[in-house]
Amino acid sequence: MSGSGAVRSTAVRARVAARLLAVLGCVVTAKAQLTGVLDDCLCDIESIDDFNTFKIFPKIQKLQERDYFRYYKVNLKRPCPFWADDGHCSIKDCHVEPCPESKIPVGIKAGSSNKYSKAANNSKELEDCEQANKLGAVNSTLSNQSKEAFIDWARYDDSQDHFCELDDERSPDAQYVDLLLNPERYTGYKGPSAWRVWNSIYEENCFKPRSVYRPLNPLAPSRGLCLEKRVFYKLISGLHASINLHLCANYLLEETWGKPCWGPNVKEFTRRFDPVETKGEGPRRLKNLYFLYLIELRALSKVAPYFERSVVDLYTGNGHEDAESKALLLDIFRDTKSFHMHFDEKSMFAGDKKGAKSLKEEFRLHFKNISRIMDCVGCDKCRLWGKLQVQFIVWRGRLEDSRLRNCSENLVF
Repeated sequence: MSGSGAVRSTAVRARVAARLLAVLGCVVTAKAQLTGVLDDCLCDIESIDDFNTFKIFPKIQKLQERDYFRYYKVNLKRPCPFWADDGHCSIKDCHVEPCPESKIPVGIKAGSSNKYSKAANNSKELEDCEQANKLGAVNSTLSNQSKEAFIDWARYDDSQDHFCELDDERSPDAQYVDLLLNPERYTGYKGPSAWRVWNSIYEENCFKPRSVYRPLNPLAPSRGLCLEKRVFYKLISGLHASINLHLCANYLLEETWGKPCWGPNVKEFTRRFDPVETKGEGPRRLKNLYFLYLIELRALSKVAPYFERSVVDLYTGNGHEDAESKALLLDIFRDTKSFHMHFDEKSMFAGDKKGAKSLKEEFRLHFKNISRIMDCVGCDKCRLWGKLQVQFIVWRGRLEDSRLRNCSENLVF
C-alpha cells in the first residue's frame, strides 16, 4: 500500500475504533442480566462491565466529540453490486445531511495524507522542501499514461490484499458527514430490503456446518466449527447486536408539533434480546457483542505504538484541541493495555501453514463481500453506520492477518 493510502486508511481506522468503543455503553444502560465467562476466551462479563463503565466509556464520550473523530468522509451513492437497486428509503430520518466544505476543519480538509502532522500542513516548509528536491535532481517525470498505469497497478495490488471495499475519498460522490449530527438510531427502515441485507450476510458470508440448511439457525454456528470460524460468526453477530442496541437506545418514541422525541425503547429491546421472547437467542447475541468488545480492546492495544510516536499528531488545525485529543487517545490506549483479559489471537491460525493460508483467504473474501453488501442498504443513515462499523471488523482482520504473516511492519496497515 502507498504511504498516503496507508495514512488515509489509518485515519479511518482510528476514528472507527474510537466510535465503536462506545458501543458497550448501550449494553450497560440496557441493564441486560448477563453473567459468567464468555466462550472462547478467559474473560467474564462482570469484569468487562466494570472496566468499560469506569475507565473507557467516559473518555470515549469526550473523544468522539472532538473534530478529528466526528467528521467522516463517505460515499453513500455507490451502487449495490449484488442485486438491482430497490430504491432508497424515503423516510426523512433515513436521510444523511452532509457537511459543507466551509465547516470542515482545515487539517481534515487538507487531505488525509497530511492529517497526522502540523508540519506537513506548513505550506512554507513544503515549498522549501520541494525547491530543494528540484535542485540537481534527476529528471524523473512520468507521462500521464505512465502515471495512470502505476495507479492501476497499485489498485490491483491493494485489491489482492484488502479485506474491505473502501470508498475512494477522491470520488466526487464522497462527502464529509458530521457523525454527531447524524447519530445511529432507529429510522423506520425495515421490511424486505433490510431483511435481504442481513440474510445475505448470514447465509452467504458466514461460516456454518454443512449439515445446517437454510434458514440458518443462529445457534448452530457455535457447534461443529473450528475456533477461527466461531470467531468470525461472533464478530458478525456482535456487529448485528451493536446495531440493534443503538436502535433500541435511540428510538423515535413520539413526534408532536413536528418535533421528534428520541429515547430508549424497552419494549423493542425486549423483543430483540429477551431470553423468553427470543427463545434463548437474545443473551447469545449480547454475549457476542461483549466478545466483539474484547476483540476491539485487543486491536487498540496493538495499534497504540503507532500513535504513541511523537511525530504523529491528530491534526485538524486547532493546536490546542489537537494536543488534548491526542492526550485523551493515549490515555485510552494506556487503559486498554492495563486490561489483562484480552482475547488471545495466538490461538488462531495455529495449524499447518497451508490450511491457515486457505482459511485466511476465506476470511478475506467474506469480509470483503460484507463490506460491499453495505452499499446495498437502502437507508442512507443505516448505510453510513454500517460502513463505519464494518471497517472496524475488517481492520481487526488485517491485524490478525499481519500476525499470520509475521511481518511487524504490517501491524496496522
